[in-house]
Amino acid sequence: MKIERVETFPLLHRLKEPYGDANGFKQYRTCYLIRIVTESGIDGWGECVDWLPTLHVGFTKRIIPYLLGKQAGSRLPLVRTIQKWHQRAASAVSMALTEIAAKAADCSVCELWGGRYREEIPVYASFQSYSDHPEWISRSVSHVEEQLKKGFKQIKVKIGGTAFEEDLRHINALQHTAGSSMTMILDANQSYDAAAAFKWEPYISEWMNIGWFEEPLPFDQPQDYALLRSRLSVPVAGGENMKGAAQFASLLSQRCLDMIQPDVMHVNGIDEFRDCLQLARYFGVRASAHAYDGSLSRLYALFAQACLAPWSKMKSDQIEPIEWDVMENPFTDLISLQPSKGMVHIPKGKGIGLDINMDIISRYMWDGSAY
Repeated sequence: MKIERVETFPLLHRLKEPYGDANGFKQYRTCYLIRIVTESGIDGWGECVDWLPTLHVGFTKRIIPYLLGKQAGSRLPLVRTIQKWHQRAASAVSMALTEIAAKAADCSVCELWGGRYREEIPVYASFQSYSDHPEWISRSVSHVEEQLKKGFKQIKVKIGGTAFEEDLRHINALQHTAGSSMTMILDANQSYDAAAAFKWEPYISEWMNIGWFEEPLPFDQPQDYALLRSRLSVPVAGGENMKGAAQFASLLSQRCLDMIQPDVMHVNGIDEFRDCLQLARYFGVRASAHAYDGSLSRLYALFAQACLAPWSKMKSDQIEPIEWDVMENPFTDLISLQPSKGMVHIPKGKGIGLDINMDIISRYMWDGSAY
């Protein structure tokens, strides 16, 4: 199965209103899709995210010329080479070649990986809590209420982007609104030092619905992560920007995390992503993929979670949830897969089992202009 062509689809959407986290406001959302087609007509889709001009030049000038004529079945060596040039582009290629392998074997991605343990996966609604509106707290509460009405049981909200007292008012408002009816994840995006992060503990210990505390500290402070983990009354999670299992192994060996959060588009390909999940099982910790930036990468995270052995013997808590972006983002609908009551049913067709929405691609194709 030689690779005959590689098609690229850089997509851009400018937001109606900015929203963000402790790292600042987003003004736009982007997505970069690729479609690899073999001489036999078998195709596969991949996805990555980065600054579109960089990705587009990288693919058109270097990655596509390298891939043309290569054997699509040589996924691992091809991805290993490309990751030296652009790690996130390598992730897209690994997804596309994985789907080609599944279609060539006349099976689904999950069957290619050995079969699934479960038919559906829990997901949590992921919010970018901050806006430039003076009443950002009430607007955030309204957004959360809207998603809870749609059936979500778990949410993730942002802290660390403003003064502690203001963040506390926000979380208290959310607790007053929904309280014990939902599980709440607090994500600080590495905003604090250990002393500042520990200010949350008196409140966290009183709230019975906190799922975990996500990335409270920069990861260049592993000793502080270990200290914080030993003193907090909820799990500590993180690792969305780790590039592979080796980085997670260092953190886990120092007992820094209760839960790892690899991202399909941030590690060195889908195979490395699955290595990270299995590593968590070897260390006896949980794994919940970070999947904020793309619908196709989130689908692969769902596939991987479906194929992951349980982490607990407790019937109601055997598999960790996956992130689901609920903010303004048309690229969420590139794949026709939606949660129902906080659960997503895993598709069973050949390859990824779903079609890419070409109407959305046509509507949001980036025209090369500055953004």
